[in-house]
Amino acid sequence: MKKAVKAGKKVRRPGWDEYFLEISKLVSKRSTCLRRAVGAVLVKDKRILSSGYNGSPSGLKHCDEVGCWREKLGVPSGERAELCRGLHAEQNAIIQAAYHGVPIKGSVIYSTIQPCSICVKMLINAGIEKIIYLDGYPDELARKLLAESGVKVVKFKEEGKQ
Repeated sequence: MKKAVKAGKKVRRPGWDEYFLEISKLVSKRSTCLRRAVGAVLVKDKRILSSGYNGSPSGLKHCDEVGCWREKLGVPSGERAELCRGLHAEQNAIIQAAYHGVPIKGSVIYSTIQPCSICVKMLINAGIEKIIYLDGYPDELARKLLAESGVKVVKFKEEGKQ
C-alpha cells in the first residue's frame, strides 16, 4: 500500500491488485444470483477491458425474479453448474469483450471468487495469463486444470484478513 500526501495528510492509496479487486466487488453488486454475487474484471496494462457479474442472459428473467432452480433441487455449491439459468461473472466478462470487439489475450482477470472449471476452460482458451481472486470455490477440477495450464493463479490476501 502506497501512502500519498494530500493537503498535508497521508492518504492510503491501494495497489493495482487491490484496486481492481475492489472494482470487481462493486461489479458483483449487479448480480441477480440468489446464492452468491460474483464480479469479474478483465485488465491489461492497468486498463479495464471488460467486466461481468453473474446473472441470466440479456432479456431473460433473472433468478431474483423467478427463483433458483438449483436451490429448489438442493444442488450443493460447486456442482451441476449446467442447471443454473445464469452465466458466471467470468463468462460475462469474456462475452462483453467479444461483443464489443475487445481483444483479451494476455490479460489478467480479477474475480471475487476462484473461477469454476467451466470458466477456467474458457479463460485458458481466451489466453488469460493470470487469475487473481479473493475467495476460494469448491472445484477440484478447476485447480487441476489451472495447475496443468500454466496460467498464474493468485489468491489475494486482503489487508487485515488472515
